[in-house]
Amino acid sequence: MDLTPFLSSLEGTTLDQVLLSIAISGKVAVSGKVAIAMKGRFLLRSVCESFQDRTRIGCAVTDEATCLAYLAREPYELLICTDYLEDGNGFELARKARSAHQGLRVVVLALGDVIPAQYVEASWLEAVVAEADFIGDQRPLQAAVLAVMGRHSYRSPSLRSGTLPYLSCPRLTKREYEVLDLLASGLTDREIAERLVVSEETAKTYTKRLLKTLDVNNRLQAVLKGMRCGMVQL
Repeated sequence: MDLTPFLSSLEGTTLDQVLLSIAISGKVAVSGKVAIAMKGRFLLRSVCESFQDRTRIGCAVTDEATCLAYLAREPYELLICTDYLEDGNGFELARKARSAHQGLRVVVLALGDVIPAQYVEASWLEAVVAEADFIGDQRPLQAAVLAVMGRHSYRSPSLRSGTLPYLSCPRLTKREYEVLDLLASGLTDREIAERLVVSEETAKTYTKRLLKTLDVNNRLQAVLKGMRCGMVQL
């Protein structure tokens, strides 16, 4: 999937700007282009929508080859990618991208919560965030971006400690499973309402109930926790 041509038409975020808005809006100056490669439409939209200035995003895709093609066309300053992609490997994408573009800063979101042994000591692997660390009010992806733009390395808490946070998996109702599946598919409230044949306000209420049941603060945490609990797949 290549979302790049449609960035300007994305709806406003309902993620409480939990990812990169502070980093992009002033605390760290990102003057160049940003490349984003994520597994699945949900994560891709979530990260793209977290940018206040989407003109900075020059590449928003779900596979390794397309991302590398974009990187070859013009200079990029930052690459954010997941370890798993729809086609390809995020760690290999990071390695190849850094090899070809020495000034590029890279942040990898590890959906598998680990750094493969062959990459643990790699000098080009500046920042890695474990999916399991998206809990409570923690913003590990934002912290990773702040670190690499300041020329520092970063590992999120569970990667530093070697211990994953405690995971409580509640029981979901049939409707909550439906909403979680639709969220993971990258659908907006309007699209969820259309699928479930309800009003948009009702769809928003369903989402709020799901977040409360999962004990999370936003949709990103809901989908990531759903993945860890085996309730949903991207």
